[in-house]
Amino acid sequence: MRARMAELLSSSVSAAGSNAVIVDGTLGAGGHAESFLEKFPHASLIGVDRDLASLESATDRLKRFGSRFVGVHARFDEVGSAIATGTDPIFATAREHGVAGALFDLGVSSMQLDQLDRGFAYRTNAPLDMRMDPTQHLTAADILNTYSHGDLARILKTYGDERFAGKIASAVLKEREAEPFVDSARLVELLYDTIPAATRRTGGHPAKRTFQALRVEVNRELEAIEQVLPVITSALAVGGRAVFMSYQSLEDRIVKGAFKQLATSTTPAGLPMDLPGTAAHFKVVTRGAEKASQEEIAENPRAASVRVRALERIDGEPKFLAPDPIKTA
Repeated sequence: MRARMAELLSSSVSAAGSNAVIVDGTLGAGGHAESFLEKFPHASLIGVDRDLASLESATDRLKRFGSRFVGVHARFDEVGSAIATGTDPIFATAREHGVAGALFDLGVSSMQLDQLDRGFAYRTNAPLDMRMDPTQHLTAADILNTYSHGDLARILKTYGDERFAGKIASAVLKEREAEPFVDSARLVELLYDTIPAATRRTGGHPAKRTFQALRVEVNRELEAIEQVLPVITSALAVGGRAVFMSYQSLEDRIVKGAFKQLATSTTPAGLPMDLPGTAAHFKVVTRGAEKASQEEIAENPRAASVRVRALERIDGEPKFLAPDPIKTA
């Protein structure tokens, strides 16, 4: 949906002129960043990714844009800190004028799914890793081998919407007593054996929900989304826009709730006008959650589940916040 993302940011980036700074908070392979830099030749871009391999590959792809691009190795909710302390001229422009546009394409990237040794894909045997940032410590294998029954069932149910979360957790605890989990093939086999055959015949691959839940827990994805929302909206210039692309209901629910709160006046109901200091500083740009067209889905099947929401700042001064430390298990 590169064309639609550029369209959503077009007015804010164009209005900022030569002071336009775009944040691509989920740089990945650099496809959206490349599209923005081509579409807006007056703009500069900060690309953020916690995956150093992805960052290096995208930086090489974008080197033709010279000083208009700067890469940051960090979780996306750390972008406020990066702007506040960065020495590159792009950071200085963002500090002075605010961020004109921001995009967050949430979840695992196609590039990471294609790197089979990372353990994100359940159709190929690989180490149970799933770390977006390989420098962090917690892996999917660690979760399977150390979490209690209650904690394991909780993440499978909450992050994967897995009906058989408790049953799977019991099977994992039993199996790990014999031998710790190391690779994905053994986990997939356990899921086939544990999930009833009637259920396996519908709803996609039986490992899909468990792998999603493990990936979200390993990378603390939902906590990072919750924390980046105040970070990036605070950094926006007046007229600046933030766009989020979500691929699961939990992600979209967090974005939707935050956008609603930011775009709602806190004046008590019934008063004819906003009280001082209670007017909303943002407005929601999209009507509900936008979905991909059938043409887009045909070209990129991953887009079938995407939900797009955009927010625009209408008042206030940009601030560059640091995230709270993400809790560890």
